Amino acid sequence: MRASTSDETPPPLDLSPEKVCYLIVKVREFDVKDAETEPDPGSNPADDKMYGVLEDHKDDPVVQEIVEIVNDLNEDEQNALVALYWLGRGDGTLKDWSNLRHEAKRAHNDRTADYLLGEPLLSDYLEEGLSQFGHSCEEYELGHL
Repeated sequence: MRASTSDETPPPLDLSPEKVCYLIVKVREFDVKDAETEPDPGSNPADDKMYGVLEDHKDDPVVQEIVEIVNDLNEDEQNALVALYWLGRGDGTLKDWSNLRHEAKRAHNDRTADYLLGEPLLSDYLEEGLSQFGHSCEEYELGHL
């Protein structure tokens, strides 16, 4: 059920769609990273044509930024983000939104960012969840976030 084609008003998301879209962009940046090939190259990144930024390193600034984005959300927003992920994954419909939020609240801990980063297809599921609320990341320009 998509909110944009339904006569029913979707429940409140309680999370800024712009924040979710920005997070989706960052998660996609992380998803395209390749495995680390040389953990300690000892050379100048400019000499290596900056290929290292395309590898998944332990101190990856994209991961750090994703963690900061999630950790900067208040607990209610984090719960909504997890519920949105579950909604997009198909664990319920908009009619189940209250139950998804309740379950996210019950399961909440201080590792929300780690949980989400460990989930495959996170960006796709968040985008699908947003679409069920009638939002599309195409309606938001990243320069305005």
